[in-house]
Amino acid sequence: MRLLRYNNEGEFSLTKDFLGNDIPNYAILSHTWGADTEEVTYRDMIDGTGKNKVGYEKIRFCGEQARRDRIEYFWVDTCCIDKTNSVELQEAINSMFRWYQKAEVCYVYLSDVHPEVNDDLGKLVIQESIWFKRGWTLQELLAPHKLLFYDSNWRLIGDKESCCSIISSITGIGVNCILDSSEVRREMYFTRISWAKDRQTTKAEDIAYCLMGILNVHMSLHYGEGESKAFERLQHELVKRTSSSSLLAWGL
Repeated sequence: MRLLRYNNEGEFSLTKDFLGNDIPNYAILSHTWGADTEEVTYRDMIDGTGKNKVGYEKIRFCGEQARRDRIEYFWVDTCCIDKTNSVELQEAINSMFRWYQKAEVCYVYLSDVHPEVNDDLGKLVIQESIWFKRGWTLQELLAPHKLLFYDSNWRLIGDKESCCSIISSITGIGVNCILDSSEVRREMYFTRISWAKDRQTTKAEDIAYCLMGILNVHMSLHYGEGESKAFERLQHELVKRTSSSSLLAWGL
């Protein structure tokens, strides 16, 4: 797992690749991606470029908030993974649920939620955010034990506990699963799959791949196979563990 860290000059840079028990405490960012040209990539970090990109502000915020929380390291998906390396990308996607689960804190940046004077109204406004409609953010909601929501001006809206009833009404997920990731894998496979049914992903296959951590499934990524084939392979992995016909309820 490759992390980010501030140096003595106040700039942040990538660390070495930490393995197993050597991974230090870290904060992690959850957000919705902008256009590819707006996000800071791994190559940008290596080349020392990307500071003029819109996505750079998200990385800066994550690092500065981590420092305020006395956490030395932080992780952002746009630039900590070399997505041109298919082996690394596959390993990262298969590890993602665990990485969010192990984080000291997850900062959720809601770029489409604008500041509200009334705190209670601010909590209600989060239900309109596209963050709750994206595929990958499902595990980013459920895996972390501590999750903080921030609006478009980086103002704290609330944490998972204070927003849990609103989150449950938005997602249809029980409060027990929202507040405790160990409860997620006690739910029936079909129930967990249903949580992603109305969510969207940029790549068709990702609507299946984004469920791997929630279902505790590890499998290879075959971009280009299409949504149906990806779900067929996901279902095949689940059938190895159960004979439940409810798996077919997705409509495949």
